Amino acid sequence: MNNVKKYFSIKDLENLSGIKAHTIRIWEKRYDLLSPCRTDTNIRYYSIRNLQKLLNITLLYSNGYKISKIARIPEEKIPILVREIVSESSVKSHSINAFKLAMINFDQSLFFNTYNALLGEKTFREIFYEVFIPLLNELGLLWQTDTISPAHEHFITGLIKQKILVNTEKLQAIEPTNKNKTFALYLPENEIHEIGLLYLNYEITLRGYKSIYLGQTVPMESLSDLQKYFSTLTFVSYFTVAPNPKGIDKYIEDFRTQINSDSSSELWILGQQVKYLNLKPLPSTIRIYESIEEVVKEL
Repeated sequence: MNNVKKYFSIKDLENLSGIKAHTIRIWEKRYDLLSPCRTDTNIRYYSIRNLQKLLNITLLYSNGYKISKIARIPEEKIPILVREIVSESSVKSHSINAFKLAMINFDQSLFFNTYNALLGEKTFREIFYEVFIPLLNELGLLWQTDTISPAHEHFITGLIKQKILVNTEKLQAIEPTNKNKTFALYLPENEIHEIGLLYLNYEITLRGYKSIYLGQTVPMESLSDLQKYFSTLTFVSYFTVAPNPKGIDKYIEDFRTQINSDSSSELWILGQQVKYLNLKPLPSTIRIYESIEEVVKEL
């Protein structure tokens, strides 16, 4: 089954490019920049090639090119010009658009060129907060509105994970210096949304703590096994889709009785599902955080 979306509405183009549908129509009519297809009922729809071209045009437009000048550039030269701009550090403020273009094209080299240009002026941490977090938030909306396919989302998140892992690996060779806490990071069963947790692992390791990364969909008994080796742990987890709203209170209660009956460990939780917690008051060893930034301040 092919998940890749091949045709886009003008609303999809607006969502992805940030250019209003009205403006897209003017560019189309006045400068012949896009050539949409039409349904039997005369409704415009656009090919992936149209979308790629519009994202390229938007990148040039955002970098000071007049639309009349862009219209005179031969179509095959536009991607070359975009690559030149992306390889310059001045593109940092337009990098989200470049990453979206890389995603739509499944273009790894464009992703790495954009990332490396950013790295010329920003640290990895700044890129994550200023570019990757807004990009991921936008991807969520694009996915929900069916503007992009799951294949696109998997492609771009896979590349972002790779960058987090590479930066974490550099730190893991250094012996932990901060002995105050030992962290165990995991996602509960049926939870696979890993980017936030991977990034927290980077921040924890950066601060010299010992970090044990268990990864996705970890059953409760595996957490119990870990306690045979460590008397006190700070567990960190991200509840994006699991446990479900009806099961979250039971999950916390099971954690308290099975893992933390002697109250020697803590559980720090982030994610959308925590809003469904009804347990009041929460045990003092369970701590809820609104954002990655909040956890990082705590560290």
